[in-house]
Amino acid sequence: MYLEFDQMPAHSRIWVYQSDRDFTPKETEWISSQLEVFCNQWNTHGSVMPTSFSIKFNQVIVFSVDESRLGASGCSIDSSVRILREIEEKLGINLLDQGKVGFLEEKDKLAVNSVFKIKESISSGKLQPETLVLNPLVREKRDLENKWLINAKDSWLNKFFAN
Repeated sequence: MYLEFDQMPAHSRIWVYQSDRDFTPKETEWISSQLEVFCNQWNTHGSVMPTSFSIKFNQVIVFSVDESRLGASGCSIDSSVRILREIEEKLGINLLDQGKVGFLEEKDKLAVNSVFKIKESISSGKLQPETLVLNPLVREKRDLENKWLINAKDSWLNKFFAN
């Protein structure tokens, strides 16, 4: 059962998927329509769950599931991965590769780099200790408020800034 993202409880479980590029307005509209249909039928063991999604920074998809009554099963999580694969194939983007690091170049402009290119981003000055990065360890919707965007020096990237 689809709910608006802001109606999801703070304890809802989330999954974050970063695209390797921005979505165009037309792609965002198409993705939103596909994900709303998916959320309306997303279920675990035949029971629908309160679910939602949000598109952040024009290239990050956040799924949310209220597991207070019924937890998301492996099969239900697999079904969410299937819809993401369909989106990837249709739009020629990469959402499921977890080897990406997202960081803010400007207030609302996200850069997503391969983890293998992080040293280049640091040496070019694009990524600095105070740069806000997306924390891949967020697990609940409430984490988006205060644990999702953290300084690079407070993340696993800190090892690249040590002298």
